[in-house]
Amino acid sequence: MINGQTAPGFEGVRDAFAANFTAGAEVGAAVSVYLHGQPVVDLWGGIADPDTERPWERDTLQVVFSTTKAATAACLLLLVERGEVDLDAPVADYWPEFAAAGKDRLPVRWLLTHQAGLAALDKPVARDEALSWHPMAEALAAQQPLWEPGTDHGYHALTFGWLVGEVVRRVSGRSLGGFFRAEIAEPLDLDFHIGVPAAEQHRVSKLVMPPPNFDPLPDDLPEPIRQLAEAFADPTSLTRRAYACVEPAFDHNDPDEQTAEIPATNGICTARALARFYAGLIGDGHRILSPETIRQATTQHVGGPDLVTRLPFHVGLGFGLPTPDAAWYSPSAFGFSGLGGSLGYADPETGIAFGYVMNNVRSSPAAEEPATNLIKALPG
Repeated sequence: MINGQTAPGFEGVRDAFAANFTAGAEVGAAVSVYLHGQPVVDLWGGIADPDTERPWERDTLQVVFSTTKAATAACLLLLVERGEVDLDAPVADYWPEFAAAGKDRLPVRWLLTHQAGLAALDKPVARDEALSWHPMAEALAAQQPLWEPGTDHGYHALTFGWLVGEVVRRVSGRSLGGFFRAEIAEPLDLDFHIGVPAAEQHRVSKLVMPPPNFDPLPDDLPEPIRQLAEAFADPTSLTRRAYACVEPAFDHNDPDEQTAEIPATNGICTARALARFYAGLIGDGHRILSPETIRQATTQHVGGPDLVTRLPFHVGLGFGLPTPDAAWYSPSAFGFSGLGGSLGYADPETGIAFGYVMNNVRSSPAAEEPATNLIKALPG
């Protein structure tokens, strides 16, 4: 059963949301849309926990993986806007230990643009140590860049959160999750957490992860996806290493991981909070960042094939920019997607702010289909 409301003219989004369930793409999910600061879609349905049959409720929380990165970037950009951080100053000005291994002149800007050359570690950090924050920050400070910083870009899939978060921590005196809560989530009344309080953990849905696939790759797999899959299968590739800098690998169903701060991947929120966050970025009520900061942050800084994902990746200052083939593409749109299909984005030109979350983590290329269906159903 689909629950929630749509404003007149947005009924097609409800139909598309229901169709995603009928097609078997969803277990539990929610979608929210704001238009010029006003909620026009707020829908949820399905099962939050297949093991217990707990239904998805209005306040069900969802891990959104890399969709978190936009919230993390916003924290650093807020410090930049306040004059507390200079994007062109060396990271080491704020984090002295970072100067090791020839990184003494590496600017803060390149942390946001995935140009720092620190997408992986020579020696992975143990999971429990990564959850305690400081060992990972120390490992990144000591790490020699894997390519000459500034010359290319490679998706810092996991390390992005600690790199940006440590600068925020050194400058503000607060953890990234604490800064986000006090400076962004609470002023906008967002049910959005980077490190969910234990008292709210009962509302978090259970991720349904795809089974490992050891079969030969399908013949009809798009070539870029084939290359990415082959890179993942090679333990020596930068692609594999970027996702293996923590051992054993993260499992975001783990309560310890949900309450820890992993600012690249463990944001936990409702679709409503995700859409409201993007509405706040483009000027709904309590504005998170100034129009000029948003303009600079959503101007493309790097683009083209990415060293880690092997796919086209276009990014501003921490915010992802859609490629022309993306359903949410427009010249002014910005946002970030997450593993399995979650997506948050805003388009200042149309006034749309969109949030979609789900617990059925699908493998690429099918991951984008449910959100694409919802976006295509938006009027206009």
